[in-house]
Amino acid sequence: MGEPEKVQSLDDKQNWYWKKNIKLITGLLIIWFLVGLGGGVLFAAPLNEVPFFGVTLSFWIAQQGAILVFILLILSYAIRMDKLDREYFEKKEQ
Repeated sequence: MGEPEKVQSLDDKQNWYWKKNIKLITGLLIIWFLVGLGGGVLFAAPLNEVPFFGVTLSFWIAQQGAILVFILLILSYAIRMDKLDREYFEKKEQ
């Protein structure tokens, strides 16, 4: 067995970047959870009373809406991470 690898600690800018990234991911996962499970299952009874494109709103959310929200969340993540990357590299260069 050899020497254990040295653990590299993160500097302040890397910690800031990682915390922002985790906060963004957590927020997006909560939205996805609320739309997917909440809209399609938990709130199905009240949403069954709302007609939407010829079907009930809960059915539409479960079949189409959750997928569309997922795609929008991916797009939102990509845009916001691009902005965060630019902020991080601006801070890193200073």
